[in-house]
Amino acid sequence: FLTIRVPRRVKNDPVIYVCSPYARDREANAKRAERYCRFVWEQGGIPLAPHLLFPRFLCEDTPAERQAGLKMARKLLTMCDEMWVFGDRISQGMAAEIAEAAGRFIPIYHISDALTLTIEARQARRGW
Repeated sequence: FLTIRVPRRVKNDPVIYVCSPYARDREANAKRAERYCRFVWEQGGIPLAPHLLFPRFLCEDTPAERQAGLKMARKLLTMCDEMWVFGDRISQGMAAEIAEAAGRFIPIYHISDALTLTIEARQARRGW
């Protein structure tokens, strides 16, 4: 995949799958994912972050429910135009999502760790 070091504007409202960590520190990672979604929107995309939706009604600590969430996320991924991977730490779940996107020939863009940290800081200053 291509590493992006500066913001990348997109056209025609593409649906962009937001790939970022969740499980290890759920609260902090969910906040980061919200910031990444806002960044995607600011760049002209329509963000899709299943890890912000499914934990609202599925229990991550119940294996069957976690697997159901992962399955639904894979289905949603098939409806996306691109995947943006945020940060340099790739979790096991992210690796599976990236492999799925690659197998479906969905363009994958890695948002560099430096740009990811800049996004987080800028959004935090704005109150996000």
